[in-house]
Amino acid sequence: MAAPPPYRHTARRHLRDTVITAGRDLAIDRGWDAVRMADVAARVGVSRQTLYNEFTNKAGLGEAIAHREIDRFMDGVREALSTHGGDVRAAVHAAVTFVLTQAGTDPLVKAVLNSARGTDALLPYLTTRADLALAAAVTVLREWADTHLPRVPPDEVAVGAESLARLVVSHIVLPTAPVDNTADTLAELAQRFLDPPRA
Repeated sequence: MAAPPPYRHTARRHLRDTVITAGRDLAIDRGWDAVRMADVAARVGVSRQTLYNEFTNKAGLGEAIAHREIDRFMDGVREALSTHGGDVRAAVHAAVTFVLTQAGTDPLVKAVLNSARGTDALLPYLTTRADLALAAAVTVLREWADTHLPRVPPDEVAVGAESLARLVVSHIVLPTAPVDNTADTLAELAQRFLDPPRA
């Protein structure tokens, strides 16, 4: 079977982006639980069937929204890490500061965390289904470590990266200190684990 023409691929990608944006905006306005596929379709100007063809169901659209948000956050983490090269403390401090600051001001994250009784169906992407965010964070941290920390064994990087990512997610869901204090603490932990004193 011949590949679809490029314009069809571009049009489909544009439709996906537009629908994801509409779903995100509606989730911010009224909470994800109150969003219906019909609402999203009406905002975009397409049929509900078009949405179902593209995302299967509302859960599929929710996952697409979560993926895009995670990718956006990871772009910032990647930039923060790379700015400081192999300086573990500075790089991790910058990355943690970026994530916690963005999460604290991002309207979608705030809407999800402030949903009544924590019932919002997007909340699991920060709790019981945080595997998507964790996997993305571990990938970015391992890419950075592969370039800047070649002397640290890969298995140690993997454990350190996942532990750090879990701690950051927990501070998004339940912050216990100012961002800078949390970034200081996690950067120090990262330095001890990923850049221990040489014998």
